[in-house]
Amino acid sequence: MGKQMEQSCRARCKSLVVALAGAWLAGSANASDESLYFSDLPVVASVSRLPQRLADAPTAVTVIDRDMIKASGARDLNDIFRLVPGFQTYPNNTDAARVTYHGLTDEDYSPRVQVLIDGRSQYSPLFRNGVNWATLPVALEDIERIEVVRGSNSASYGSNAFLGVINIITVDPALVEGFSVSSNHGSQGVRDYTVRNGGKLGEAGDFRFTYQQRDDDGFSNQFDWIDSFRSKLVDFRADLAPTDHDVLQFSAGHIEAITQRGRLAKSGNVLTGGNDPGWPIHDYSQSNSYLQLLWRRALSPDSDFQIRYAYVADWASDRYAAKDSGFLYSVDEFGDRGVRHEIEAQHNFSPFDHTRVVWGGGWRNDSLRSETMFFGNPTVKRDVGRLFGNLEWKPSHWFTGNLGASTEHDSLAGTHTSPRLSGSFHLTPENTVRLGYARAYRTGSTADYRGNSWAVPYARADGLPLAPGVGVANQFTGDPDMPAEKLDSWELGYLGDWKRWKMSLDVRAFVEKVPNRLMVIDQNRNSDLIGDATVAVQKVRIQGIEYQWKWQPFEATRLMLNQAFIRVYADFLDDALANTNNTLSNLKDRSNIDMHADRSAPRHTTAAMLMQKLLLGLEFSLAGYWVDRMKWTRNSEVNGYTRVDGRLGYPFRWVGGGGEVAYTVQSLNGAHGEFKSSGLVSDRVVDRRQWVSLRLDF
Repeated sequence: MGKQMEQSCRARCKSLVVALAGAWLAGSANASDESLYFSDLPVVASVSRLPQRLADAPTAVTVIDRDMIKASGARDLNDIFRLVPGFQTYPNNTDAARVTYHGLTDEDYSPRVQVLIDGRSQYSPLFRNGVNWATLPVALEDIERIEVVRGSNSASYGSNAFLGVINIITVDPALVEGFSVSSNHGSQGVRDYTVRNGGKLGEAGDFRFTYQQRDDDGFSNQFDWIDSFRSKLVDFRADLAPTDHDVLQFSAGHIEAITQRGRLAKSGNVLTGGNDPGWPIHDYSQSNSYLQLLWRRALSPDSDFQIRYAYVADWASDRYAAKDSGFLYSVDEFGDRGVRHEIEAQHNFSPFDHTRVVWGGGWRNDSLRSETMFFGNPTVKRDVGRLFGNLEWKPSHWFTGNLGASTEHDSLAGTHTSPRLSGSFHLTPENTVRLGYARAYRTGSTADYRGNSWAVPYARADGLPLAPGVGVANQFTGDPDMPAEKLDSWELGYLGDWKRWKMSLDVRAFVEKVPNRLMVIDQNRNSDLIGDATVAVQKVRIQGIEYQWKWQPFEATRLMLNQAFIRVYADFLDDALANTNNTLSNLKDRSNIDMHADRSAPRHTTAAMLMQKLLLGLEFSLAGYWVDRMKWTRNSEVNGYTRVDGRLGYPFRWVGGGGEVAYTVQSLNGAHGEFKSSGLVSDRVVDRRQWVSLRLDF
């Protein structure tokens, strides 16, 4: 009995330390309780780094728990963000999947929304300071909850949190017991396998281990491309509580993926056989390896300290041989290796009554090697140091004030300070109005500052000797003085939390101004010796309103509805138009860029989901998405589309174990485009995909 009491005490102390740090909810069982989740606004920690009620947080947050992830029928992580108002995404194809908020969709790896997994940034120096969703080292089965901060959060997380933050919080190993195997099999070559095991590490520790393999043949019936996908993931996490005041966390993992890029040869809208000589079909191999160590200590009931170290290594090979103007070139645009070391410390405490403070700092070192992007000097290093602080002040039951700021010094981009101020007025215990302002900066990728890419032929296509210097062209040139993108954001929010009706409503009206939107353009169309560069092109104003509504009218029924109405206005900068030889000197190109900015966010989107428990223990869910037309790139367009996904599951138990069998259908209503769907030939076709899932727990 004494041993059980000691173990129980250690478990309670560990939960206290975790709650004080704000990395996840105190008592994660409450987070998955259906009635609590839908009758009370949850506690979140991703906005100010302090655990706060949504009514006290300085900006809007969408919380997605494990039940919602399962009910959505998502197989790819980026698909989940269709449930968040104002977000846009599309499936992985020959172009990497992207997740954006409020448009500005010109970048390949979406560098304006920070993505975290247990506090570790997923931004990679290799992938243009953005996120590669194909190699995020987390399985859907290991996600406890996702907190999506809808609004600039550079005050807490630095320059990459320009428009928002996605914070993925994984399952505490203490909640994973025993052995589990699962599999998905279905159309379009879907073949997924997952093995998970969890248990105790001595008397004061727990571990979780996951292996997952995902395979599919890509979309069916495409025109001139192939997009199969293969990935393998290994992930491990262990939590130890050596004393009643300390928690040690160790996690490590590796994921590797192969996608396909390139085109088949065609003439007009007719395939001619073989590969496009300028961009042949080829494998794009990618991997991510990471290690993270975290120590957290509870100093008092209202104070704690934590320090975290993370190592991340990204590798990729996109190499192929391109034929152009009678010459052969070796190209590896996204290839080679990026390594990041990061250390961060933070301290939470309450200096006075009604006041809480979190402050800290971090240092990051990025090393990027790319023979293509840094011709002649393939390795470039970058150091970033950051100090941050947030203060919450609650002088009265009717008001909560938040003040925060971060200062970041970047060895390539210089020094920038991002402040934030907000006030929440609690009109009644169930109704809150929030006013807020934030300023943020987005620094460019290492290539934006130090890029030096040249197209140098290694042979003539006809086999004759290659003359020195023939065919050499400048592809991209970095600008060491490139300014950081700037954002000023204002918002008016309303929160309603009606416990009697098990209903909540979150409304956000916003105005976001970017006076110097950065974009890659050709600096001189008349010279092959002056390449592309990233420059400030437009001033952009984004405004609109979005809301999310949740209701649990019956114990077995949950409903969710969200909508966003967004307008983007952009005007070209005089300096960008002054160069009469750049991309903007061409009326057609300028018109495409102008239209791209205006349509980079759909004018209106709607997402709705029903979660229903049926007789015999069956669980049914249906999700629908209505998206207005938009543009992901300046040279393509997505027609407006509707997509309906459905899932029917049957959880079961037996003595000593359990499991679930389920049937999932995506695009139940038929084929449509989500990345590109205009023109005489509609490619990027998202057709119906369905699979059967089986999970066994031992």
